[in-house]
Amino acid sequence: MNAPVPSRAAAALRAEIMPVASLDQEAWDALMARAAAPSPDYSRRMIEAHRAHGLAPSDLACLAVRDGAALLALLPFRFARLSLRGRLATPFTSPTITATAPLVAGGPAFAPALAALTDGLARVSPAWWWPLLPEEMPAGRGLLGAMAQAGWDVAPVSSFARPVLDRHASHAAYLAANPNKGRLKDLRRRRRRLDEAGAVSLESIGPEGDLAAATAAFLALERSGWKGRTGTALASRPATVAFAAALFRAGSGPVMARADLLRLDGIPIAASLALVCGRTVFLLKTAYDERHAAFAPGALLEAEIVRALHEGGEADRLDSVTRESRVLSDLYPARTAIAEIAATAPGGPSASGLAARLRRYHALRQRAVAVRTALRRMLGRG
Repeated sequence: MNAPVPSRAAAALRAEIMPVASLDQEAWDALMARAAAPSPDYSRRMIEAHRAHGLAPSDLACLAVRDGAALLALLPFRFARLSLRGRLATPFTSPTITATAPLVAGGPAFAPALAALTDGLARVSPAWWWPLLPEEMPAGRGLLGAMAQAGWDVAPVSSFARPVLDRHASHAAYLAANPNKGRLKDLRRRRRRLDEAGAVSLESIGPEGDLAAATAAFLALERSGWKGRTGTALASRPATVAFAAALFRAGSGPVMARADLLRLDGIPIAASLALVCGRTVFLLKTAYDERHAAFAPGALLEAEIVRALHEGGEADRLDSVTRESRVLSDLYPARTAIAEIAATAPGGPSASGLAARLRRYHALRQRAVAVRTALRRMLGRG
């Protein structure tokens, strides 16, 4: 679909603060289809699955830039409080949201829509905490440029490099170019051992396949592992079970679901759930049967997904959507930068001061997590 050309002057575009529930669904899907950097994070599929199952406020707000009926930019947001000294705005996040760049139409609408959105950010709050900003992608890079042009103060809080894999000319070319030859050799050895243990098969389920059964297989595998023991598996709560079913449902649209299962004698021993848009596969969830850990079934499944990328024509990129993964770091040699920033509007507080507060906040949370983990271990031994 071609990007819309604004019918009004760029200066006439204005970001509106409105409930997500009031967005026109067709306009939302149309924006997703023509976005400059398609990502499932702020798609209707993702946000509505959160809202429907209590994982986002029913009155979740957003900034929306519209030109008549056309939606040109969208950013769901909320408010956070670091201390009693006041609150600040932040893009909506959850454990399933992996990037927070605004959804922005490509083409001639891109720059004016971002300028209007940036003006709207200042009306929401003079101070923003912005995690998971993909600063090398068009929407992230464009947002930082629009902020700089409008005189915003921006300071880094943290950053990390996310593994990604762009399709090579062939799978053989990928194997030849991958610098982690030792890891690839180890995976071949483990695959031979798995083949000796029984009949091994890979099943890839597309948007019209039985994704409900694939999701159920994933939930069972995740629940059987350490996430199930710690109560963090999706299957640990009815709400997150329903959320997974809604997110990874069958059907067409600008964002589609996909699943991959590695089976041993017909029984799933590893499962991957993904969303696909803009010819990129976003690998959101992976689980494996820990009883077969010696075979590294999760890593073997990831290697098969890499093979499928090169042998099929449905996608051009795999996005690990992860912060740290030794397996995917070995399989995906390329990286994309993900930043956490503090941003303040002209006349607002110091961005560097806000960034320092955010770093202290993270340090306190990490200490609290370490204490809770130690207590759980002590109680478990008792």
